Amino acid sequence: MTENTPVTPYELIGKEAAIRSLVERFYFFMDTLPEAAGIRAMHAADLSSAHDKLFKFISGWLGGPDLFVQEYGHPRLRQRHFPFAIDASARDQWMLCMNKALAEVNMDVRLRENLSQALQQLATHMINQDA
Repeated sequence: MTENTPVTPYELIGKEAAIRSLVERFYFFMDTLPEAAGIRAMHAADLSSAHDKLFKFISGWLGGPDLFVQEYGHPRLRQRHFPFAIDASARDQWMLCMNKALAEVNMDVRLRENLSQALQQLATHMINQDA
């Protein structure tokens, strides 16, 4: 990397190891928090496929290897989530798990806040049902 190469959030967060940790903790919280039961119920009993897809998506979304696109094509997140009834409560449950996971990854506070805000906007975009 040269002095003029921009640093991506992928690099700032800690690259692959940090993203794997983030996704692992996210699904741990989804799987164990009673407050996340609604979104947990939207997932298969085995979370390994969801885990893999989220890792690949976040990797590229943060400016790292675009693993999701290489394997699945354009994310089309909203379209991919249409089969699920996502309302504000589901979004909030998802963000509860994600914010808890973000809090456990060692990163700059401003980066954590920026990622949380960007993910909140993304999660809000997934809403396809009224409360």
